[in-house]
Amino acid sequence: MTYSIVGRDESSGELGVAVQSRAFGVGICAWARPGVGAVATQAFTQQRYGPAGLDLLAAGAAPAAALAELLAADEQGEFRQVALLSADGRTAAHTGAACVPDCGHVERDGVSAQGNMLASPAVWQAAADTFEATAGSLAERLLAALEAAEKAGGDFRGREAATLVVVSGDGDEEPWQRVFDLRVDNHAQPLAELRRLHGIAAVYRRRRSFDGSSNLEEEVARAREADLPTDEIAITAALVAAAHGDLDEVVARLRPVAESDPRWREAFERYVQLGWMPQAVLDRLN
Repeated sequence: MTYSIVGRDESSGELGVAVQSRAFGVGICAWARPGVGAVATQAFTQQRYGPAGLDLLAAGAAPAAALAELLAADEQGEFRQVALLSADGRTAAHTGAACVPDCGHVERDGVSAQGNMLASPAVWQAAADTFEATAGSLAERLLAALEAAEKAGGDFRGREAATLVVVSGDGDEEPWQRVFDLRVDNHAQPLAELRRLHGIAAVYRRRRSFDGSSNLEEEVARAREADLPTDEIAITAALVAAAHGDLDEVVARLRPVAESDPRWREAFERYVQLGWMPQAVLDRLN
């Protein structure tokens, strides 16, 4: 009832899974853990394959061995469709004989695409081919793969939900940490909405890496393009200015926000307490 892709970025080591379906709320299909792997579990979905599969990968099992162990413990394995990806790019996939056609999968180094109840086998092939041919971040490659799969026919019933999960390839990160964790549970155009949400999330994520080389006007333009609220655009500008050590610009950007509602000043007080904002900025705003 779904098509999905699990993939690894060769340069960053990031791991991810993206899914689209006519079924409601496909976030239950996507699982990933930093430095461990990613899992897509679908068809007549058994969620256990996600966390249990990641546990097996974390314990050192190869994807094929982990998948075999999971299927051996599942009396309804022929109704499942599952793909596992390990941190080193190995993949393993299963399409049970009881999955609804068109159904199938394609496994390659660093990527596996799969689907059931699809318009044709071209759907999962298009996803894998596009992932390999697309440049950019892992998230962008996964989104492009879903869009290509949809263009190839997608789920024969239509579309409703989509999800994107990306994690770091660094096994020292906490299991719950995410690069992206986005879900569209019910929408007429879920892939377009998922891409819109990714654009917003990507702008917010950039804030973590602002430094002296960041360009204020370019970052403000990105924030506006993502349609961030006015106050968040101002905060984005202030963060870039702070990275440059320009307190005058920080204050100038934040003053209209602080004056729009007194509760902002209370929020900024908390920012100071948490070390997110210099006391000097708050003093000048007061």
